Amino acid sequence: MDGVEHWLADLERILQGTPETVMDVRIGVFYTAARISSGHTGVAFTPRGLTDTVCCPRSAAAAPAAGHLAGQDAWTLARYALSPVSLKRAVGVAVLNALSAQAMGRYGVPGGQLIAGLDALEAAGVRPEDRVALIGAFSPFIKALKDRAAALWVVDKHRDALKPDEASLWRSPEQAAEVLSQGTVAIITGSVLVEGGIDALLQAASKTRKVVLAGPTASPWPPPFFQRGVHLLGGIRVLDAPKMLQLVSEGGSGYFFESAAEKICVIREA
Repeated sequence: MDGVEHWLADLERILQGTPETVMDVRIGVFYTAARISSGHTGVAFTPRGLTDTVCCPRSAAAAPAAGHLAGQDAWTLARYALSPVSLKRAVGVAVLNALSAQAMGRYGVPGGQLIAGLDALEAAGVRPEDRVALIGAFSPFIKALKDRAAALWVVDKHRDALKPDEASLWRSPEQAAEVLSQGTVAIITGSVLVEGGIDALLQAASKTRKVVLAGPTASPWPPPFFQRGVHLLGGIRVLDAPKMLQLVSEGGSGYFFESAAEKICVIREA
């Protein structure tokens, strides 16, 4: 059972398959959002540059069933997170994050502590001597880390996601395992929950001092990820569902989310 399968299974266990309906789904340019009947809302990274979205006839059969997502059983759409189709995975992960918010609201954070308003990078406690492997070219983290740590490597599919003066930091996805094995701190953006490969990355990072899963997508029910070596989850908690759905629909990136959500950090107990 991989990490996302474990996440789904543990939520089904803890929530005992509580019936929930998906009330709204928005697939935006940068993020996907889903609101369930309990009122909880989750978001997930929307994958881009997809070969399966070249034209409508070619992609329609595999894509999420537009016009028929709202009103479906939440657990059915949560299983989209296991789909081979990346846009379906985005919907599934958004639903899983909504169900995770419900579970944490009911049961807290077994094995960890939730701190609202804390930034993931601040909580990570990067030291001047640390060598940081950043999986995903998240600009605010690059800016903060490039002069703070002894070394910084940024693994991303898109070399041009880095600024010209950051080009030397770039490493290809094929180098991810090597980079993680050399780091003392691993910061993995939550987009990997949609794009795939979280288990291989966590395995490669198993000897680092600290493993951080960060970003709006990194808002899952924590225990399955604690068990896989994650020390810190730096995600969000949606406070204004209608506003978040509007932001996502209007092409809002994470920079806009502070008007609808608060940052949260979930820190694993030692």
